[in-house]
Amino acid sequence: MYNPVHFAVSDVGAIHAMIRDNVFATFAAVIEGTIHFAYLPVLLDENAKPLGSVHFHCARANPLAIIEDGTMLKMSIMGAHCYISPDWYETPEQVPTWNYTAVEGSGRARRLSDDELLSYLAKFAAEQEKTLAPKPPWSLAKVNPKRLLQLSKGITGFELRFDQLEGKTKLSQNRAQADIRGAIAALKERGDPASVAVALAMQKTSVT
Repeated sequence: MYNPVHFAVSDVGAIHAMIRDNVFATFAAVIEGTIHFAYLPVLLDENAKPLGSVHFHCARANPLAIIEDGTMLKMSIMGAHCYISPDWYETPEQVPTWNYTAVEGSGRARRLSDDELLSYLAKFAAEQEKTLAPKPPWSLAKVNPKRLLQLSKGITGFELRFDQLEGKTKLSQNRAQADIRGAIAALKERGDPASVAVALAMQKTSVT
């Protein structure tokens, strides 16, 4: 991605945190000469070397399901984003912009074995079920093993181990502090979830 130095996130741990906070990814691959996209949730493995990896799955009918081991994949994750009005700035004669956070990664795909697929699905469900507490967590153990095996035949699992990984936080870091404070205040007043999320992200990255 286009990533000026004042927006670039170089710390791998910080990029992993961005992935954990925004697990729904867009994948792109060239399949038989055509670029295909797929929209899939991911499970991060931050311990995979050198830059971590993600596990994911898609329906067997998805064009992505036919890719072979070693196929180059690109992943994109968009975090919080929203419009920024120049009326919120103290500095006059400015123009609108769009603030956002994003992650891009690339590497070679590896198809998961049947056992790896079930292990990944169990871990992924456990991670997501934790966010629903105090609801008792659902698990694969609640599905009849024969039924689970039947259902798993309808999906294909992959690991994407990153050989490139970069983050971007375009959050007005190149603006005057008065302009940043004005935008943060206006976004909080606007009050919708996206605006509030961007305001909080701006607070974390700005110098106070």
